[in-house]
Amino acid sequence: MMHRFAKTIGTKLRRFGRDQSGSATLDFALMLPAVMLIFTSGVESGVLSTRHVMLEAALDTTVRDVRIGRIPNPSHEVLVERICEIARIIPDCATNVRLEMMPRDPLNWSAPSDTVMCVDRAEEGDPVLNFNSGLNNELMVLRACVLFDPMLPTTGLGKEIPKKSGGAYALVATSAYVMEPFQR
Repeated sequence: MMHRFAKTIGTKLRRFGRDQSGSATLDFALMLPAVMLIFTSGVESGVLSTRHVMLEAALDTTVRDVRIGRIPNPSHEVLVERICEIARIIPDCATNVRLEMMPRDPLNWSAPSDTVMCVDRAEEGDPVLNFNSGLNNELMVLRACVLFDPMLPTTGLGKEIPKKSGGAYALVATSAYVMEPFQR
């Protein structure tokens, strides 16, 4: 009796070992996590790139508006409002954008520091701003920092991007212009 049972089990195991049905399912199940990781990282990268392009375009357009006199007395609030109006893809724009405006001497050039001032989400009240609207014929450097929350912060690209305040990543855009004499 035991011999027949062992023989039956052995026959079924050999048949199971030769059976090819389900092998595609196994390959799919093993490859799905890797494919999904690549896909979600690609989507995250695309969103990041689109937001950065829109930030750059909004900053350049805003600087152009200041340069030609459409924005006569640029203040932090006015410039942030204009950037947010143009770059509508930036979520919660007014609270996530921080600008730095610094005068620079083109004859005695000193580059702005590598440390970019971004919004600190933990900070209460109005932050101290490095914002100097400049004088006539003065070269001004305007730098914008915007914080974004990654779509998938624990996997793929969202995990690897350097984080700033509150687990968000920062995108920075810089532009320069000369304050025209008609502005003040």
